[in-house]
Amino acid sequence: MKALRLPLLWLALWLLLVLAVVVLSLGSPPPAPDVPASDKWQHLLVYGLLSVGAVQLFRPGRPLLAVAAALVLLGVGLEVAQGTLTADRMMDWRDAVANALGVGLGLLTSRTRLRDALLAAVPSRS
Repeated sequence: MKALRLPLLWLALWLLLVLAVVVLSLGSPPPAPDVPASDKWQHLLVYGLLSVGAVQLFRPGRPLLAVAAALVLLGVGLEVAQGTLTADRMMDWRDAVANALGVGLGLLTSRTRLRDALLAAVPSRS
């Protein structure tokens, strides 16, 4: 992890977001309007935000790539779980692709000055 002030707190908050994604992905879907609409942008956005959070928490290189790979696997695993473990959800490979694209887009922030926004906002104790 990066040298953050209160790193375990930040990690716990990020893990709570990951847990929320798991719970919401496997729970009953919320009521939706009858108009067919694509939810792919929601998948892209949610996994992008998880990935941006990972960029803030984890050191670049192998640690960050391992977390990114875990997020992609989580997205694929949740899609499989929706199709096999739930009665009111369905598996969609396009959702898994949108999840992976979101992770990739979030990783792009590691190439910008935004990669250390959390370090700059909350200085560590030296």
